[in-house]
Amino acid sequence: MLKAVILIGGPQKGTRFRPLSFEVPKPLFPVAGVPMIQHHIEACAQVAGMQEILLIGFYQPDEPLTRFLEAAQQEFNLPIRYLQEFAPLGTGGGLYHFRDQILAGGPEAFFVLNADVCSDFPLSTMLDVHRHQPHPFLLLGTTANRTQSLNYGCIVENPQTHEVLHYVEKPSTFVSDIINCGIYLFSPEALKPLRDVFQRNQQDGQLEDSSGLWPGAGTIRLEQDVFSALAGQGQIYVHLTDGIWSQIKSAGSALYASRLYLSQYQLTHPERLAKHTPGGPRIRDPEVKSQSLPSLNQMWFGVFAPRSSLLLLGNVYIHPTAKVAPSAVAAASGSLPRCSY
Repeated sequence: MLKAVILIGGPQKGTRFRPLSFEVPKPLFPVAGVPMIQHHIEACAQVAGMQEILLIGFYQPDEPLTRFLEAAQQEFNLPIRYLQEFAPLGTGGGLYHFRDQILAGGPEAFFVLNADVCSDFPLSTMLDVHRHQPHPFLLLGTTANRTQSLNYGCIVENPQTHEVLHYVEKPSTFVSDIINCGIYLFSPEALKPLRDVFQRNQQDGQLEDSSGLWPGAGTIRLEQDVFSALAGQGQIYVHLTDGIWSQIKSAGSALYASRLYLSQYQLTHPERLAKHTPGGPRIRDPEVKSQSLPSLNQMWFGVFAPRSSLLLLGNVYIHPTAKVAPSAVAAASGSLPRCSY
């Protein structure tokens, strides 16, 4: 039996995603045509033995979120529940606060996924790695260049055993080109170190406030409080992937994530891509230069003959409710030809 937890955060986060998040909660913002966290749920639902998916955050359970969860349960035939935090508890605090719900039924392990990542989610591969050599924490990692790595959690591994020997969150100097993807597989034993952090926070807080339980005790940062502290102790391991991955921290990064997912749709969801039909859209590959695609200047200023059917460049998703002019050009992010001056 397996479970999955998706950490969706809350309205106090994601300020870089504004103004897009004013009307739609960030986890429900469409990326490649579907809500951001639907990609996570689809990946979790495909893992054999998955019994329940839990969303943890501090959004109010409003109508859009409730409607999405009801639709997702019907589509994937899985219990999908939202557990609302009483306050922002960090990347690990919600896991500890809702530990009874996570461990109910006795899962052998549970996935933990940050909502603001784009990935092909190699969850079944991670499960195989875990079952071959069980450990409390398995992190998904990928590689970045020296400059990019400074923006992420950096992992130093033993190249033979893949044990995490050292972990630093957003270091000021180069540590490693292996970065944390924000996708994990935890054993039930992984909650014990979170309990230790909670108790330590409670003790530290009571030294400053003798009135009783310190509210800040529930705030736990997986990266700094757990991974950094336990690195090199034989409890944390990393699985490297060469699949697609990116963070979705801003409106611009959502466009890049859409491009990655749209490229994956060729294999995973071809039905979502617009197709060539007689008298309908015409598809051209923007990489093939012999097709003589118009330049941006030509498209902007109309220096080309009007067409009678929509022109698609690359992998394009068109929402069923969308109305597109026959003379339009619809392109995947990054597929438009460059401007020439």
